[in-house]
Amino acid sequence: MGFKQFVTLIAAIMAVNALAIDSMLPALPAIGHSLGVEDENRRQWIVTAYLLGFGAAQIVYGPLADRLGRKPVLLAGLASYAAFALLASLSTSFATLLAARVLMGVGAAATRVLAVSIVRDRFSGREMARVMSLAFIVFLAVPILAPSIGQIIMLFGPWRWVFGALCCFGAAVFAWSAVRLPETLHPSARLPFSPGRVAEAFRLALTDRTAVGYMLASTLVLGALFGFINSAQQIFADTLHAPALFTSVFALIAGFMALSSFLNSRIIGRFGPRRVSHAALCGFIALSAVHVAVALTGRETLVSFAALQAGVWFCFGLVFSNFGSLAMEPLGRVAGTASSVQGCVTTFGGALIGFLVGQSFDGTAVPMSLGFVCCGALALGIVLVAERGRLFGAGRPALAGEAAGLH
Repeated sequence: MGFKQFVTLIAAIMAVNALAIDSMLPALPAIGHSLGVEDENRRQWIVTAYLLGFGAAQIVYGPLADRLGRKPVLLAGLASYAAFALLASLSTSFATLLAARVLMGVGAAATRVLAVSIVRDRFSGREMARVMSLAFIVFLAVPILAPSIGQIIMLFGPWRWVFGALCCFGAAVFAWSAVRLPETLHPSARLPFSPGRVAEAFRLALTDRTAVGYMLASTLVLGALFGFINSAQQIFADTLHAPALFTSVFALIAGFMALSSFLNSRIIGRFGPRRVSHAALCGFIALSAVHVAVALTGRETLVSFAALQAGVWFCFGLVFSNFGSLAMEPLGRVAGTASSVQGCVTTFGGALIGFLVGQSFDGTAVPMSLGFVCCGALALGIVLVAERGRLFGAGRPALAGEAAGLH
């Protein structure tokens, strides 16, 4: 497989998850009305249930992928995702829909673990960060288009058709991967599936200072993103009184996140992931603090919301892919298990943080923006601990030595 097709397929695998989250947002009112869920905050469970399944299941896919190889585990996850998307489309109660969403997330969890592991099998360091950034360009086109796709589908049919489209997309990525994706884990690199070996891999993933620090920082900034996703539809309807503009402004904001990922792929080789991500995290905190001030003073408008959130998520695009690469860099020997541990912690933890932010919605953008400031400030503090008080550096030899010792 050529480099361009490889990057595009990785992006498509990652997009399976993004579509399952963002295409739902315009459908939440219709789903609530159809299934008798009138409380708007309760409808957020449609997003959160998926994320909890997606986060928790990642812990098992890594050890399986290290033992059985990447491709069969990925295909099993994609098949499960498509099957439960079909079940969701047939749901007649809110409880059944939530159960199907959890199980969709369990299947999609394989895409998160395997996408990172497959890239790590072939690349490392700045090259890995570059590949992940290029994949993010395509991947982040999905949040730009997904709400509009969901809205367009609902122009021609009921909300159930949105889940039908997810089923079809999952099946298409399954077929593409089955035909074109090679196995990237060499047979000699496969690790025995034993409790002792898995425990050792978990120990490595959870004791390396750099890996743990960037994993926890990623959890916090991802929690902010999930808080935005949970709150956005209600903010446009109840705060900005512009529900018809939701998909357009959402696409604009997501476009800035995609733009920053493209920029990251161009500058990462020159400046390195630490300098870029640390500066972007500071920008994330500063812009979120400005948004808190605007919202508290009652000066929130559609223009101010769109402008500030575009800036915040531009910074997010520079932070998240680099934090993920930095967290994985010391753990190449146990990439599958490490990716599953990190994916489980970041997604499950981020889902809980995002749910708390979303449930705090009070008719204004204050809880969301304040949540961003808190998440960003805590992430910065954790990065400072991981880097021993140094920011914007190229990395310390002592950290690499520690990682080698752990291996």
